[in-house]
Amino acid sequence: MQTQVYQYLKQYPEFAHFVRLNPVWYRYLTREPQMVRELEGASKVFYGKTFSQQVGKIGSHVQMVKMLVNFANTMKD
Repeated sequence: MQTQVYQYLKQYPEFAHFVRLNPVWYRYLTREPQMVRELEGASKVFYGKTFSQQVGKIGSHVQMVKMLVNFANTMKD
């Protein structure tokens, strides 16, 4: 692995952790160091940090709050 890629992974520990959990990325980064951008995208998907995943998470929280409110209203009656 090139020193630039290694320093990049040291700078961003979440990407380094992702690489440790997915060893195929060692091979990718060793052969093609410019794949760092793809690593960032794959890492965001893995950790659930993409926009669509965050919107889905918020939607599920809203749905849970609605269910709790309906439950509380039912218990009042």
